[in-house]
Amino acid sequence: MSLLPAEIVQTQASPVASVIWLHGLGADGHDFAPVVPQLTLPPDIGIRFVFPHAPVKPVTINNGYVMPAWYDVFSLDLREVQDRDGIVQSQQQLQQLIENEIAQGIPAERIVLAGFSQGGAVALYTGLRFAQRLGGIMALSTYLPLADSTEAERAEANRNTPIMMAHGEHDQTITLQAGEESKQILEQLGYEVDWHTYAMEHSVCPEEVQDISAWLSRVLRN
Repeated sequence: MSLLPAEIVQTQASPVASVIWLHGLGADGHDFAPVVPQLTLPPDIGIRFVFPHAPVKPVTINNGYVMPAWYDVFSLDLREVQDRDGIVQSQQQLQQLIENEIAQGIPAERIVLAGFSQGGAVALYTGLRFAQRLGGIMALSTYLPLADSTEAERAEANRNTPIMMAHGEHDQTITLQAGEESKQILEQLGYEVDWHTYAMEHSVCPEEVQDISAWLSRVLRN
């Protein structure tokens, strides 16, 4: 399996931390790159942002239309019938990206997994199962995929990894309820979730960008 192509944005020439940020269904790695300057992160923390491009594949719910996707979607209820094979394949691709950052000298505990919508689902799924301690998991406007398998498959190394979840109160694509239920499942399993909601739909707002900045600054300073 070859390494996914990605957009790279560095805040300094010699980064000491990495954020691997996955886009949503139908978007690409360019989608969140413009957010980096808006984060106004501390100048003393050099961060490499990696924005991978998802493979293109037919998406069932969109009449089989081929588009960038981390996994297939079969139903409006994203948790009803799930594409386990596609999710696991994306997990493996994300793990490759993590290992690539480690090979470039960034310790696992200085790597944050982030994602929006489908990308956030893959970030959660992968981060909770990764064998080495990560710096954090940031899941935006998303849900916990294959939730029933989390307890059996999770890695001990990331039991206490910081998790940020954020959701729009008027989200019609992935409902606020789906996000809240995912948060509750994680808390029942003993995870601490930094939870935020905003008066928005399936998107990102300026207040959320400020909260992301504060959270990233905190977890990458530790």
